[in-house]
Amino acid sequence: MSSLEWRGKLHFPSIIGKSRKELDDFVKEIDNYYTEWSEIKIDKKTNQPKRYKDGTIKERVIRPSKMPLKIIQKQIKDRILSLIELPDNVHGGVKKRSNITNAKPHQGKKYILTTDLQDFYPSITAQRVYDTFIELGFNTQCAFYITRLTTWKGELPQGTPTSTHISNIVFLKTDYKLIEFCNAHNITYTRYIDDLTFSSQLDFQDVIGEILEIVLQSGLKISRRKTLYSGSQTVTGIKIYLNKIDAPEKIITKVKEEKTLPDGTMKPYTNYRNNILKTNIRKE
Repeated sequence: MSSLEWRGKLHFPSIIGKSRKELDDFVKEIDNYYTEWSEIKIDKKTNQPKRYKDGTIKERVIRPSKMPLKIIQKQIKDRILSLIELPDNVHGGVKKRSNITNAKPHQGKKYILTTDLQDFYPSITAQRVYDTFIELGFNTQCAFYITRLTTWKGELPQGTPTSTHISNIVFLKTDYKLIEFCNAHNITYTRYIDDLTFSSQLDFQDVIGEILEIVLQSGLKISRRKTLYSGSQTVTGIKIYLNKIDAPEKIITKVKEEKTLPDGTMKPYTNYRNNILKTNIRKE
């Protein structure tokens, strides 16, 4: 049976192990299964709150799900969402991939373009989630329950087990357009959730407009402030060099501090940097 046939015949209640009545009750009482708070956005360079042009402090709304909805969302992720194949270019929310594997393909590239999708999760509406799953061949029952059980207040909430997977799937169509364009222009492309990175040994400044236009056609906004084009950059928190990748200076400083700790003490920054550096070891 092809993936499209399987998706079309999927009986959502059976996959999740709940009756339709139980699922409908969850949908009706969905507001009871979320909590909500706001966090001030901090500029990583200045360590100060980010502000809009009028001086208002920027905030992000965190909306984690509560039990037992969180359990159902994990089942949706493991039993449905994880079965949808993602291209190798996608690194966020994918097993055995990370910000490190996202940065590695850009090592040694002379020209690097980085950009950021603005308000990524909140910009993905419930209607868009539903339409995406219908386009992917899922039946209306499955698309309905996935949408109602993974979105809240009409959008994708930040802080649930399913939001990263859903966002990856919604952005798939744009990913494939970018992959096709970049392959035709000898450009390496990777995405880590809302961070997009492009690199090449050749100057590709003349096609940056076309790249950004493909992204904008998705209906999402780009952070112009975070759109940078240069030969030396930090990519998803990793410093890119000609022959290696490494942690940024602030992490290296933390590693030096951890060297003074007693043996047996947890050293998260040291472990993190070691995970980066081991990618530089040549395999025989």
